[in-house]
Amino acid sequence: MKIAVSSTGKTLDSGIDPRFGRCSWFVVVETEDMSFEPCSNESVALGGGAGIQSAQFITSKGAEAVITGHCGPNAMSALSAAGVKVIIGQTGTVQEAVEKYKKGELRSASEANVEPHYGMGGAGGMGRGRGMGRGRGMGSR
Repeated sequence: MKIAVSSTGKTLDSGIDPRFGRCSWFVVVETEDMSFEPCSNESVALGGGAGIQSAQFITSKGAEAVITGHCGPNAMSALSAAGVKVIIGQTGTVQEAVEKYKKGELRSASEANVEPHYGMGGAGGMGRGRGMGRGRGMGSR
C-alpha cells in the first residue's frame, strides 16, 4: 500500500509538514518494504487551489492514504472523492507516522481540521486589509 506523507524534507527521517496543500515535499512510502519516493510539491506557491492540486497529485501517485497535520475542506473533498483516506493531526517524522499507521494506531478523518486557505501565511490568509486604495497615485514625482 502506498501512503503519502506531507513532509519538510525528502527522507523518512524528515518531519511531518503540518500543511497538506502547501507542504514542501510529499514522501510517498510503500508500506510493504518502506521504500519511498520524495516528491517536490509543485502546488506550494499557488495563489489558490493548492489543496485540490496536491490532492490530484497524490492520487496520481497511487496513494491510498495521506498522513498530514492539517487538511482544508477542498483538499479533504478531493481526496475523499478519490477514495484516499486522510489522517490528520500528526506530528513527528515520516517514518514514525507510517509505522503507527501500519500498527493500526491512526484513524482516518471525515472532516477538514482547518479553514480554506490555511497555510498561506499572515493573519487569516488572503489580504483582508482595509486600506481602501485612497493613495490617489500622488506619490513622489
